[in-house]
Order: sequence, then C-alpha cells, then structure tokens
Amino acid sequence: MFSKKLLKFAAIGITSIAILAGCSTSEASDSKDKGDSSKVRTVKVAFDQASKPISYIDDQGNPTGYDVEVMKLVDELLPDYKFEYVGTTSDDLLIGVEQGKYQVGVKNAFFTEERTEKFIYPKEFLGLSSAGLVLRKEDENIKSLKDFATAGYSLAPIAANNAQYTVIDEYNKKNPNNKVKLKAGDAFTIDIVQWVNEGRVDGGVMIEGPFNQQVTAKDGAYHKLANDVVYNEFAVIKTWPLYNKKEQKFADAYDKAIKQIKEQQKTNELSKKFYDRDLFEVLEQAER
Repeated sequence: MFSKKLLKFAAIGITSIAILAGCSTSEASDSKDKGDSSKVRTVKVAFDQASKPISYIDDQGNPTGYDVEVMKLVDELLPDYKFEYVGTTSDDLLIGVEQGKYQVGVKNAFFTEERTEKFIYPKEFLGLSSAGLVLRKEDENIKSLKDFATAGYSLAPIAANNAQYTVIDEYNKKNPNNKVKLKAGDAFTIDIVQWVNEGRVDGGVMIEGPFNQQVTAKDGAYHKLANDVVYNEFAVIKTWPLYNKKEQKFADAYDKAIKQIKEQQKTNELSKKFYDRDLFEVLEQAER
C-alpha cells in the first residue's frame, strides 16, 4: 500500500513538473516573439490621396495606386519595418517629409536638384511617368515642347515647387531661342483640362494616368470632352519616393527591396494594372 502511494505521488509530481516546464517554454517563446516585434519600427508613408491612379483612396477607404502598391511590396521584404500609410495633400506631403512628420512620401515625384537639399533620393527609382501636353483637338499636331514653343502657345501656370515646372525650365535653358512661355502659378495643381477646354490657355502639362482617369475613362469627370481635348506625350520620366534627411538607413533598405521587386517584374505588372501600359518597356527613352 505504501509503495502504491509513493508511486502515485511521484506520478503527480512528474506531471506537475512537465506542466510547469511547458508553461515556462511557452512564456519564453511568447517573450521571444514580443522581443522580436518590439524591434519592428513603424514608419509613416505619406501619399497624395487625390492622384488616381498614381496614389489614392479606393471606394473601401483603402490606400492604393501604383506608388502605394509598390511600397506595399517593399514593406513585405522589410521585416524590420511596418508601413503606416497616411493620405494627404501634395503640399503637406512635401512639408511633412521634410520636417520628419512622415519618414517617406510618394507622389509621382520627379528628380530635381533643389529637392536633394530637402530630401534623400534613394539609388533606385520607384516607377515611370508619362508627361504630356493637354491640347485642344485642333492642336493635336503639336507633339513636343519644341512644337509648342514654336507655335508661341500659352502654357497653364505651374507652381514653382512642382517638378513639372523644373522639366519645362530645363527645356527652356537648353533652348534659349525657342522657349516655352513658362509662368509660375500660385496653386500646386490646377484644372488643366478645364483651362484648355475653356481657352484660358493653349495647353498644359499633365501626367498620362490622371488624364486617362479624367477624360478617357467612361466614368471620368471630363469624359464628355474626350473628343475635344488630346494628350500628347513629350517625355517619359523616372519617379521616386522622397525620404526624410535622417532616413538614410531606411532608404538603403528600400533600395535592396525595390531592386528585387523590379527583377521579378512586379513593377511592370503594376504599371499595366494602373496605367494600362507597361512603361518599363520604354525605360530607355526616359530622359531624366
């Protein structure tokens, strides 16, 4: 009898030890997981929320668009970072990234020397953008900035801090005897299609994606003008994410990730999805 009781107590003791050991292992595992998650840094990714199909908020309230979806792929390859997307205006994005309110911003940004003083441009570009002239149908023979300047046409004002201004300014510096009439505007963006259609100006610089969304798409705000205005591409330009000056490590991590994404041609797929064309097929034609 005594022997049986000893065996019973021994069995209970072993079971208790096993349970305690299991709890200890589970707690250690949980502690390890929490320790790993605590190393993950949340970074704010600002995006222009009114620039469809480049970056915008969809009908379900989710951030999307070419720039945003590429950054989501980057996020998947960076276990040390968690991206938090913040929809905002183009102006706030520029100011916010410069001041550190956001760590990075995406807005179909072109490269300009002036911006390198305020932001970090990574080594790898994010995507490609088609820049063109919006013209009245009767002026569709104007195919380039040279043609536009030669005709002596008026151009819609462009804000001086808008990289599109820099593109035209660069053309003028290279062609001092045939300049485009460039005027700095007060607003970062204006209603180009409406200005051209009303005859307030002869043409305006616009990105192909937004033009297609506004005019070509059947549900576009200006689809009724599809036969009255045209879009003539004059350049294909690389676009970049803009990083806060203190985010060099983050920018370096982005470079490694985006390079892999491009090699897998995922950027090509997204270009087709959002722009209805693979702009990477004309990468060699990119002028800047």
